[in-house]
Amino acid sequence: SISSSRGPRRHLWDSPPRSCPRRLTRQFSCDPFPCFPCLQAMYSTNRGTVGGFFLAGRSMVWWPIGASLFASNIGSGHFVGLAGTGAAAGIAIGGFEWNPTPPPPPPPLSALVIVVILGWVFVPIYIKAGVVTMPEYLKKRFGGKRIQIYLSVLSLLLYIFTKISADIFSGAIFIQIAMGLNIYVAIIILLTITALYTITGGLAAVIYTDTLQTFIMLVGSVILTVFAFKEVGGYEGLLEKYMTAIPANISYNNVTIPEKCYTPRPDAFHIFRDPVDGDLPWPGLIFGLSILALWYWCTDQVIVQRCLSGKNMSHVKAGCIMCGYLKLLPMFLMVMPGMISRILYRDRVACVVPSVCKKACGTEVGCTNIAYPTMVVELMPDGLRGLMLSVMLASLMSSLTSIFNSASTLFTMDIYTKIRSTAKERELMIVGRLFILGLIGVSIAWVPVIQSAQGGQLFDYIQSITSYLGPPIAAVFFLAIFCKRVNEQGAFWGLIVGLVIGLCRMFAEFAYGTGSCAVPSECPAIICKVHYLYFAIILFAVSLTIILIVSFLTKPIDDVHLYRLCWTLRNSKEQRVDLDAGEMVQGVEDYEEEPAQEKETNCCKKAYNWFCGLEQTGPKLSKEEEEALQHKLTDTTEVPLWRRVVNINAIILLSVAVFCHGFFA
Repeated sequence: SISSSRGPRRHLWDSPPRSCPRRLTRQFSCDPFPCFPCLQAMYSTNRGTVGGFFLAGRSMVWWPIGASLFASNIGSGHFVGLAGTGAAAGIAIGGFEWNPTPPPPPPPLSALVIVVILGWVFVPIYIKAGVVTMPEYLKKRFGGKRIQIYLSVLSLLLYIFTKISADIFSGAIFIQIAMGLNIYVAIIILLTITALYTITGGLAAVIYTDTLQTFIMLVGSVILTVFAFKEVGGYEGLLEKYMTAIPANISYNNVTIPEKCYTPRPDAFHIFRDPVDGDLPWPGLIFGLSILALWYWCTDQVIVQRCLSGKNMSHVKAGCIMCGYLKLLPMFLMVMPGMISRILYRDRVACVVPSVCKKACGTEVGCTNIAYPTMVVELMPDGLRGLMLSVMLASLMSSLTSIFNSASTLFTMDIYTKIRSTAKERELMIVGRLFILGLIGVSIAWVPVIQSAQGGQLFDYIQSITSYLGPPIAAVFFLAIFCKRVNEQGAFWGLIVGLVIGLCRMFAEFAYGTGSCAVPSECPAIICKVHYLYFAIILFAVSLTIILIVSFLTKPIDDVHLYRLCWTLRNSKEQRVDLDAGEMVQGVEDYEEEPAQEKETNCCKKAYNWFCGLEQTGPKLSKEEEEALQHKLTDTTEVPLWRRVVNINAIILLSVAVFCHGFFA
């Protein structure tokens, strides 16, 4: 949002699409092509404005929101990573999909719970705050610019380290096994297509495309799961044969590899494991994973941005519930097929001899990452193999498009506007699109680092990096919403201290290498032997302590600056005075494109402007229309009937979560 001394406070997305009537309508986009959602998204949402490109005009209904939340979370990294870790260690990795519960409730319910907390607790605060990005919320909550810029930069680094590069790597593995193409050539082709419709379509196109790709992913993975269970003799066959899935070659150069390195874990079919010797200890699975879930589901731009695009709170909550039900599936569609792949192709998937692994998958630390693509190529007939290729490419592109759009939002709105305070809205649109191209290049350069990290287990790599960098962010957002006494000084120093501690662990691990069971890392025990989930708990506690101590030693923020920004003041009706209200900030008029010149534009220029949505400037709104639209954008009221419906469904979802954990405990 932009403050102006020349008029009332407005948002950059206030203008409706030019194809809609000038008067304020119920939705921010018209529906001329209901049968072609992707084309409709590009045509009907005002892609030439910040709100149209980054928030889809805040007109999304529940089912594309739910599908896009699921597709944004489940990328090709999940197909490769979950199946690979399932092949290596059993079903406990499924707890990463089911198990995170946000503090304060400690019982081990499920990752399904976190999406309920997102829709019922966090999103209402963000909507009432009237923000586009998560760093923007912290700027409103604490004031100043350093936290906003810090969080924007760190979020972009996390996207590169844990999301974009991981998805590119997992897609490359599948392409290499399935098609035999040069990995980097195939990656560039895929990323070109992915970036094209992300750059041209904006968030609306991304969400509708995610919805279609979610359907493709589910259909293809269900078919493969049926083939896999049939091949292994059903669930009973999986229980029996997995425990004996041992590779034939277990020695090299007169060295015999320890039995624990190639024998399936005795607790492979249990989620909760030994707190000391377990590969995923149950305290870490409950509490450590809760912290990571709080960061990812409630504060990450990729996820929250989809919820902010909802037309009202009932649609947002219903979308979260739909995503929760879909999150039940990865255990059965990814983790268990990965375990079956180990049974069927044990000498490749479960290899432990470095030379054998190098030949099988190109890395010496292990080949569990090839579990899913190997099964696709070896098990499925030709026609269905093509379908599964589509599934993997769909999951890769759906995840990448979501990240590209959100990353460009962060850079454009929170970083570039600080560098170029006089930027017009057209310039912001172009810069956001160009930034995506640079992001791709940096992410590709990081791919080689992933290959040897965490013993070759992609999903463990993703979670470990998140454990080193995510907890301080989770601590700041948690206290920002639930503790109004926290101020800017406390939040900033909590973030800085937490970042330094996390980077020390991360750089040490990269310097020494994580090694493998057969060839352990030489990293000192005091640094690298603390499980990354336990490290997340420690880092979260340290960050919380620093934030609270510094905040209580410094001046508190007056309530007049906190109305509708924290939980205790969420229903306040008083006028909020922003902490930066005294600063001279540009009016929204400075961000709008100058009036079109009378000179004619050639056909090529017109086509280019339409394709990128840069010609849609939209009509000016009257003062009354601006006030009504501003109220609608920050309104969280619900129709009582639909509020009861979504609340009942939330209770059912939580009950299902309890049952699933009880069954697989």
